[in-house]
Amino acid sequence: MIKEIQYADYKVTEIRGRYVTNGHIQDYLYELNEAFQLQVLGKSVSGNPIYTLTVGTGANRILMWSQMHGNESTTTKAVLDLVNYLKLELGESKNILQNFTLKIIPILNPDGAAAYTRVNANEIDLNRDAQDRSQAESKILRSVYEEFEPHYCFNLHDQRTIFNVGRTAKPATVSFLAPAFDEARTVSETRLQSMQVIAAMNKKLQAHIPGQIGRYNDSFNANCVGDAFQMLQIPTILFEAGHFPKDYDREITREYIGMALMEALKAISNGDLEKFTLTDYLSIPENQKMFCDILITNADVLDTSLEAGAKVGVLYQEKLQKDHIIFKPILEQREVTEELLFGHEVKDASTSKDRLWLEKQGILSIFT
Repeated sequence: MIKEIQYADYKVTEIRGRYVTNGHIQDYLYELNEAFQLQVLGKSVSGNPIYTLTVGTGANRILMWSQMHGNESTTTKAVLDLVNYLKLELGESKNILQNFTLKIIPILNPDGAAAYTRVNANEIDLNRDAQDRSQAESKILRSVYEEFEPHYCFNLHDQRTIFNVGRTAKPATVSFLAPAFDEARTVSETRLQSMQVIAAMNKKLQAHIPGQIGRYNDSFNANCVGDAFQMLQIPTILFEAGHFPKDYDREITREYIGMALMEALKAISNGDLEKFTLTDYLSIPENQKMFCDILITNADVLDTSLEAGAKVGVLYQEKLQKDHIIFKPILEQREVTEELLFGHEVKDASTSKDRLWLEKQGILSIFT
């Protein structure tokens, strides 16, 4: 009996955590065989190489890029897991190689990745530079796009822990968006294709993390790369890797992003997209920002200026420290409102057990 392939069988275990840079992925990239065409597309503002992998021989061309924002590394791990899966050349992986030509940029912003910042070395948000293309990294992405002429674009990001799904207490572990291409947010044929791919991925993920898939806001911004490529009538999909309970390193979330990537490729190659409709896409609840990392109840015990029974929210600030990320608690807001209802951890300051936990986390010092 043939063993079913599990995610653990192809997960790139040597690349882990939130801090992922060129230095972490270079050995893996250079050890790939000739089927994975490794190329240096150019240099970042600070002179770091921007790599691309091209794999597959199929007619369907897909361009995907990750870490446009340097501190958003979960999807980089997921695309490398996808590459590892394709190395197996078994079952669905063989079909993908035959049906697709994939061009993957694992880290578009290596300077931001090294510094663990959203922006590049010039402190420019590359995802607001689609029209001006003032930065080396923006020019490289557009050049690859024009040369490769993709049929689909996958724009891969991370989102913060504050996002929930709809009005529920479910974290948005994975979110998607078919970006708009005009102010009216018109549903064109190509944008509908993006929506159908997302609906296919949503169906797959709902079987594993029900209620934890959200739909990102589709406000139009021509300076955003996804909107700009959608304006060029190429189906473009925004992937957002979010929070899974207690998974701040996002090792679980990476698996769901990897699963989504493979389901997208399967749906496109099998011609399954016609099964999905605009209604299927719109049925995915929109993200809201109703979470904090730690919700403290009866916080007046810690701060007597607060009303009796007050709740406050604490967020973790991600800081680079000696090549790893630490999570520093900061007070998000004094009073919890209707827009901040949920905590990934909920602690009652009136109990000694929870106060001890808050003290160990360095949170009590926030109130002094």
